[in-house]
Amino acid sequence: MKKIIFLSFAIMLVMSSLMCTAQTSPKTTQPSTSTKVAAYYFHLTNRCVTCKAVEAEAKKNLEALYGTKVSFQSINLEEDANKAIVAKLKIEGQTLLLVKGTAQINLTNEGFLYARNNPEKFKSIIKEKVDGLLKM
Repeated sequence: MKKIIFLSFAIMLVMSSLMCTAQTSPKTTQPSTSTKVAAYYFHLTNRCVTCKAVEAEAKKNLEALYGTKVSFQSINLEEDANKAIVAKLKIEGQTLLLVKGTAQINLTNEGFLYARNNPEKFKSIIKEKVDGLLKM
């Protein structure tokens, strides 16, 4: 019985220290595990015009359509502080990703196809995909 109590106490101590570390580490970006939809745009340091357009259009559309219901984060793949979220979401290159819990929708191709040349189509695709996630 004493071993069980000691083990439980040790587990609680480790968990609380991990939670404190996560809360006090402002540079570490963690993926959303809540019921809220989060949008992430992963990019490199050097970016082309289309890459910048994908980010700008996605952010603008999400804010216009959903306000604070959907969060948006731009994440540089080359910064060490972002390695944890890159690994957790299994990102390998420039990616526009919608996440709700364990559900993920990759909008990278649509972003690069339509952000500059047909932004209204891109906006409608974003709306369709986010609405689907919000209903989950």
